[in-house]
Amino acid sequence: QVQLVESGGGLVQAGGSLRLSCAASGRTSNNYAMGWFRQAPGKEREFVAALNWSGGSTYYADSVKGRFTISRDNAKNTAYLQMNSLKPEETAVYYCAAGVSAAGITGSHGIKYWGKGTLVTVSS
Repeated sequence: QVQLVESGGGLVQAGGSLRLSCAASGRTSNNYAMGWFRQAPGKEREFVAALNWSGGSTYYADSVKGRFTISRDNAKNTAYLQMNSLKPEETAVYYCAAGVSAAGITGSHGIKYWGKGTLVTVSS
């Protein structure tokens, strides 16, 4: 089992930045790909970003390309999501996920574990 715990959410003004963290514990030796999703009020959960174990392959939703950056520090068993130029419509609960492959995560395939989420509120 792997436990994922997100942190770093909060209230930020439009145009501001936040960095989310996802700390993994438990059986973290399985070289999982990591990803981020978000779910806004009244909407379905959507893919945001993913990267493979080595960090050499990254994927982004079109809506966040150029503004968000996903990264990981395997020595710390932690993944990150740097979010810049945030928009009010990006207010959502952001979830971390661990899966078989980064490409699979983009389509919500092969996801083995989910975190409980962290709330990001972007004020206008």
